[in-house]
Formats: sequence, structure tokens, C-alpha cells
Amino acid sequence: MSETAKRDDTTAALRKLHERIDVRTGELALHHSQRLHCERGCHSCCVDDLTIFPVEAERIRVSHQALLRDGTPHPPGACAFLDDDGACRIYADRPYVCRTQGLPLRWFTEDDSGEICENRDICPLNAEGPTLDELPEEACWLIGPVELELAKLQAEIRDPHEDRIALRALFDRAR
Repeated sequence: MSETAKRDDTTAALRKLHERIDVRTGELALHHSQRLHCERGCHSCCVDDLTIFPVEAERIRVSHQALLRDGTPHPPGACAFLDDDGACRIYADRPYVCRTQGLPLRWFTEDDSGEICENRDICPLNAEGPTLDELPEEACWLIGPVELELAKLQAEIRDPHEDRIALRALFDRAR
């Protein structure tokens, strides 16, 4: 299989993964509709330090060549892809991390004693309502499984250990 065909297959698989993420995050957003204040122009979670897998960066580069070449990034302090009104200029092609922002999140870490600990967090604007500890597991987005799928897609077309890319850096690399 040619490199171009392999890249096209991986891009198609990434789009399908993003579609599956959107279905599940849509279900969670509906479940939490009373507490979520996320809407067009809300960009509290859209910060400069978000990084993405290179395979997702490639999707943005291919789909938004003109913006990356001719556009101006949003000023530092917020995501480079925000427009003047705080809306996302790449919304349809936004990366995984942006698709889950605002929702109750859960993930696992290891403490100093080697004990596995569950962590939970939510955008402070969406904190009102049942405490995160009160939510059943299925009412939170579990961080981890999708990252593994992204790493697998990454390995199909690029070095699987390649560093994640800051969203702002996509503008820098286009110039």
C-alpha cells in the first residue's frame, strides 16, 4: 500500500473515531444538560497549552491549509484557532481533546505508594450540580481508551512516540 493510501485510510479511521466520540459526548452532554454551560463562543477550556496527537494535527493541516497559511492565530492566552468572537475556526475537524472539554472527566493515576487512584474533574463553569464523586462512572468521560486508539492510528502513519503538538504550533509550522 502506498504512503498516500495508508495516510488516507488512517485519516478515514480518525474521522470515524471522532464521529464515535461525538456520539458518546453528545449522550453525556444530554445527560448533563442541566449543568453544562458550553455553547458557541464559550472558550474557557480553549487554552494555549492543549496538545494533540500528530495524526490529528495532520487532519487539521490538510483540512485547513488556507487558514494555517494565511490566517492569523488568536492572541496568546487562548487557543490559536479561536476567532474574534471566541468560536472555533476548525470545529468540524477539532481534535479529540476539544470534543470532550466541559464534560465530567475521569482518569486514573498512580500515587507515591503505587496505589491506583481515580481522578475526576470538570470545567469550573459546569461544576454546579451533583458532586463529581456522586456521579456514576458511566456519567463521566473516561480518559485513556481513546488515547490508546489515537496512538494506534499514530503508529500506522508516523512514529508512535512522536511528541504531541501544541495547537498554536500548527500555525508556526505552516509559515
